[in-house]
Amino acid sequence: MKIIIRIAIFLFFLTPHDISAQAKIWTLEECIDYAVANNIGLQRQMLQTEAAEVNLLKAKMDILPSLNFGSDARLGFGRSIDPVTNLITFKQNLSNSFSLSSTIQLFNGFATLNTISANKFMVKAGLETDKVTRNTLIINILGAYYQVLYARGLENAAKMQLDLSEKQLFRIQKTVETGRESVSRQFEMESRVSEDRLSYTIARNSTSQAVTTLKQMLQLEPGTEFDILMPELENTFITDRSFDTDSVYNIASETLPRLKAINYELMAARRQVSVSKGYLAPRLSVGGALFTGYYKVISEGVPDQDSYSTQLKNNNSQALFLSLNVPIFNNYSGSRNVKLARIRRDDASLRLELEKNSLYTEIENACLDFNRGKDEYTAAVANLEYNRKSFEAVEKKFEAGLVDVTDYSAAITTLFRAETEALRTRLQLLIRRLTIEFYSTGEYEAVINN
Repeated sequence: MKIIIRIAIFLFFLTPHDISAQAKIWTLEECIDYAVANNIGLQRQMLQTEAAEVNLLKAKMDILPSLNFGSDARLGFGRSIDPVTNLITFKQNLSNSFSLSSTIQLFNGFATLNTISANKFMVKAGLETDKVTRNTLIINILGAYYQVLYARGLENAAKMQLDLSEKQLFRIQKTVETGRESVSRQFEMESRVSEDRLSYTIARNSTSQAVTTLKQMLQLEPGTEFDILMPELENTFITDRSFDTDSVYNIASETLPRLKAINYELMAARRQVSVSKGYLAPRLSVGGALFTGYYKVISEGVPDQDSYSTQLKNNNSQALFLSLNVPIFNNYSGSRNVKLARIRRDDASLRLELEKNSLYTEIENACLDFNRGKDEYTAAVANLEYNRKSFEAVEKKFEAGLVDVTDYSAAITTLFRAETEALRTRLQLLIRRLTIEFYSTGEYEAVINN
């Protein structure tokens, strides 16, 4: 079809006013790669996952014994106790002590092990949430990209309509100069050209707005020149395949990260219930400590005292201890934590069911829209072909003077609508197909490669 071929040519080559000499031409893949690498929202989500990994490491370290070293130095005045004789003294003294202690938890109701398990699930949930955020960003970029394609298609169709009107105006002007046409006919055609120029201006501004929206979504630096590379839409394959809702959902429920993320959160919430119960159990810990110190009276007339190193060696002491802590009453805090953990677990379970229902509804609508969209696209193409033939007939009659400008304007307007409708239904069908393929894979690479 000539009209479709002409639209395709305009889509492949941008007009001079659309590209500045300095503008970088971006493909869809480049837009997506840049957004994935630089989007602030995605980077913030990845930081949340890093925080979950830090929490997991902390939970693992809680299994190990603690080790602490302490030291203090003191200058005493007035009443104090001589650590050597344990007698009260009023002499000035200098003391320095050291301690090394270690404690390990033997039993705490398995709270530590369950915390590790919960944090592992939270890390997995974070990784899946990263994918959800990334895929959502990519779908938004894809929608904005195709919005630019549609806007530019309308702009090019409006430009073609203006070119046709200007061609007829030029012909009429020549015939008016030779006296074969009346001046009123020229005025009518000039009005038509003016209307088409307005439509073209509006379409061009709509394209500029669509490009700006995509640029803002990419979060490019202010002042960056930006435009997109127009793909070969006519070579894009439109499949005749129909999609079944249940088949797509069965695949999506196993592959999409949005369900996996909530399911991991549910598993973590179940472990948190066990953690809360563990804190109600007795806690048993064992530890040991080493102590040593130095003491010196610094008043006059005091006999010689042992050296610093000798005192540190002689004053050495050790201790082992076993600690048992049995929770009896803690102002309802333990039972409260258990109940809150159960509430969070039940909420995660409900969120998972709600997300499954929402996903099924989305897939069902996507499949129905795609199956209906094929019929709409077929009808739009047939309508375009019919209107192309009809316009060619009206154009010949107009040039022969058999129809007036009003009929010619109605024909060209009808053709324009048919062209834009064919473009809309094709782009819409492509987006719906890619959406279903995304549901079937859960990864954005499938969207890019198509």
